[in-house]
Amino acid sequence: MKLPDRIDTETELDDALAAPSDADLGCVARLNGDVLILGAGGKMGPSLTRRVHRALTRTGSPSRVVAASRFSSAAARASLDAEGIQTLACDLLDPVRISALPRCPYVLFLAGRKFGTLDRTDVTWATNTVIPARVAEHFCQSRMVVFSTGNVYPMVPVSGPASTEDDPPAPTGEYAQSCLGRERVVEFVSREQGMATAILRLNYAVDLRYGTLVDVARRVFAGESIDLTVGFFNAIWQGDANSYALRSLELASSPPTILNVTGAERVSVRETAQWFGTVFGRSPRLANSEGAVALLSDSSRCRARLGEPSVPLSVLQHWVAHWVQAGGHSLNKPTHFEVIDGRF
Repeated sequence: MKLPDRIDTETELDDALAAPSDADLGCVARLNGDVLILGAGGKMGPSLTRRVHRALTRTGSPSRVVAASRFSSAAARASLDAEGIQTLACDLLDPVRISALPRCPYVLFLAGRKFGTLDRTDVTWATNTVIPARVAEHFCQSRMVVFSTGNVYPMVPVSGPASTEDDPPAPTGEYAQSCLGRERVVEFVSREQGMATAILRLNYAVDLRYGTLVDVARRVFAGESIDLTVGFFNAIWQGDANSYALRSLELASSPPTILNVTGAERVSVRETAQWFGTVFGRSPRLANSEGAVALLSDSSRCRARLGEPSVPLSVLQHWVAHWVQAGGHSLNKPTHFEVIDGRF
């Protein structure tokens, strides 16, 4: 697949995120039944839903994708409806609504809560543990891919290896702790009832409207200070994260398969800021110096099983630079990758 030199409009961006790869087409051709996406109205949900839908359409599959979410954004739901995708409004905090969901043989679970944790820790814990426990019980006969986060790992020395799936989790802060809780309750149902499951520890997806690279680029462009205390991060094109999620349905197992989902590189905040500064013609404002630790994941296992990301870091940086410089839309949802105490 030939990658564009730049992405100019949100329509182009949405199409790029949702374009199924040959591997995606091969995967859906082997599926036998409908795919339910829970949390389809969030940051990743719409593009993942479209990717699955377009892959099913292109292969002539009789299966369909069903998108369920609270759909706090009416526009997100309308855009999926316009594409012929069945949408269901569902507040997953209501167990009655969960019990009414169609028992599709394949489930992609994206629902979760991160920001606002400090204000309502109870809601975060309910969203990240109670909901997945109820969902897993309801879909215990399905194959399920569950999104988690690299935040379940501890910060690691930047001079040493990144965290692997074999490393014991050591989450910092209630958000990360609740995400490990999500993993554990799903693992319990998987082990006890034989539910085939894949858990994806993602950090961090980059859509040109948000993501780690976008955070750095926008600060450089706006002349805002960039804290180097957490001096390195991970990044992956959201379209590649979408593809990995879809194809992980075939890797699901009991007990769960766990995969770190991110790019191969350990990205330097300083070097990235300087690169964007050169492109934008302005010097980045850098504060402090690189600390000894950062949140870093090793995605070797995922890439060995599902292939390398289709969009290299260098291409993704150019896309981000053009998008920011051209005044492209922002979701105003920073990743807060620089947070070191787990308080979001």
